[in-house]
Amino acid sequence: MRDKIISVLTLFTSSGTLVCCVLPMVVATIAGGASVGALLTIFPWLIPLSMHKEWIFVLSGVLIGINGYLTFRKTNEIACDTESGELGCTVTGRFNRRMFYLSSSIFLIGGFVSFLLTPIVTMFN
Repeated sequence: MRDKIISVLTLFTSSGTLVCCVLPMVVATIAGGASVGALLTIFPWLIPLSMHKEWIFVLSGVLIGINGYLTFRKTNEIACDTESGELGCTVTGRFNRRMFYLSSSIFLIGGFVSFLLTPIVTMFN
């Protein structure tokens, strides 16, 4: 149960990196700067969220690391045999691995767009 809660929490925090940092950049790229102004008028909480994006990424990275440890540790298989049987462990393990991979992908995309895309574009401009 604890593993599943951490998996879902990891998914939400890694999705938060997309909301705070990637969404305004994508909107600005597609629709221009005025649309970002409109977006920030509608969702003013994005400003303080994006001002602290480093902390958001650190928290997400730590939670993804904990999730990875809990998902792929060797003692997970031993504990599974005694608690809920083979089928329950298989379903839970599959869910946790999918959440880990999805969270990691979202985190990497958010990190690339937030921290690496601007220097790369500036370098080629």
